[in-house]
Order: sequence, then structure tokens, then C-alpha cells
Amino acid sequence: QVQLVESGGGSVQPGGSLRLSCAASGHIFMLYAMAWYRQAPGKQRELVASITTGGGTNYGDSVKGRFTISRDNAKNTVYLQMDSLKSEDTAVYYCKVVTLTNNYWGQGTQVTVSS
Repeated sequence: QVQLVESGGGSVQPGGSLRLSCAASGHIFMLYAMAWYRQAPGKQRELVASITTGGGTNYGDSVKGRFTISRDNAKNTVYLQMDSLKSEDTAVYYCKVVTLTNNYWGQGTQVTVSS
């Protein structure tokens, strides 16, 4: 079993920045892809960004150029640096990790962008 602990959410004004972290622990042999998703009220969960073991990244169109995903393999942790935040970025953000045998989701952290 793998446990994920997310941190870094909160409230910020438009144009501000936040950094999310997601640390994995438990029976980890190897983590493959790690990713961040988000879900706004009344909307489907969508991919924000993903990163492979080798560092290859993929971003949703709405966050390209503003968000940066990174990972520390030694710490089994994935980060999401969010800059130039907009009101439409308001959502619950979830991290997801892919192991050899299963996919795991974090509990979610709220990000609110409002003036």
C-alpha cells in the first residue's frame, strides 16, 4: 500500500503563486509516472501536469507556461509550482502516482484564487 500526503494549497490573489507538494510513503518499490489533476465544482477531473521517472513532462493546455511540475525521486515527492494564478485555477488539486501494480490518489488540497 502507498500513502500520499499533499500540502501547499491555500488562498491567493490573481497573479500570485503557490507550490504544491505530494509525498509518497509505504510499500514503494518504484514510482513510475507522477501527476497532478484538479477538479472544480461541477466539472470533471482534468489533468494538470504529469512527469515520468526520467523527467519527461506533459501539461494541460490551460496551464502551459504558468505551472511547472518536478519530482525528487530520492524523496518520492512530486511538486507543482503554480505561477500567474487565475481565478479559473480554483479547484481541488489531487496528486496521482503510478506504481508497478496500482495507481494511487492523494486526498486533495484546495486551491482558491480570488481577489
